[in-house]
Amino acid sequence: MSLAGGAKHGHALLKDIEEFAGVKLGPGALYGAITRLEERGLIEPLASDDRRRPYQITAAGSQALADSVAQMRELVRLGQARLKMVRTARPRLA
Repeated sequence: MSLAGGAKHGHALLKDIEEFAGVKLGPGALYGAITRLEERGLIEPLASDDRRRPYQITAAGSQALADSVAQMRELVRLGQARLKMVRTARPRLA
């Protein structure tokens, strides 16, 4: 999701993920995820003149993200509907 906002290198990804998701990843977790996403063709590295390697989301990655967001929206819709049912349920009097 972070790369949908533009290309970033590892440190920028760590900061962005912590900011928008409230999750503080360690470098091992981040670079493991980067490796898996790259192997699946969802992100790709960009050329760089310094030691920091930026990554960008691919078209396949954008589609996978869109699909995930749609699934999350459906979960939110279902959760809201179920919560509404709980709030409107009234106890039965015997």
